[in-house]
Amino acid sequence: MGKLTILALRIVIALALIGSLAVQIVMMPLVWADLEGTEDRIRVLLIGILVLGILTMQVSAVCVWRLLTMVRRGSVFTRAAFRYVDIIIGAIATASLLTFLLAVLLAPGDAAPGIVGLICGAALVVAGVALIVLVLRMLLAQAVAREIEAQQLRSELNEVI
Repeated sequence: MGKLTILALRIVIALALIGSLAVQIVMMPLVWADLEGTEDRIRVLLIGILVLGILTMQVSAVCVWRLLTMVRRGSVFTRAAFRYVDIIIGAIATASLLTFLLAVLLAPGDAAPGIVGLICGAALVVAGVALIVLVLRMLLAQAVAREIEAQQLRSELNEVI
């Protein structure tokens, strides 16, 4: 991966993190105020789901940043990368559950059934993304195994020579 690509990805991640912090600091109090006529339990749950959903994106962004650092150093095909990939999978799965919880929370209210169905569909799509990242983790595991095997073969060849 080229330096320019890594720089572009880091700029996008930095902007996403700054924007998400702004949403948490500025927008969440405004959403809280907009929900003033809503039952307190629902109000707290909605804000909690939104804040935790944003947090899942932030956690994923930080892990991708760390993986980019490993790519730049040439150490991404090591066991250390699994920690970040596993955290990303967990964050995406959590986002899927939070999205489904949002649909469940909206279902008994005034929300149109189609909206609830769309949110359930979005939860399913987000779960699918977690599964895709899980498949990519398996590919990373294969690449790490090949890298370890190649190092062992090189070491044996050096001993023979």
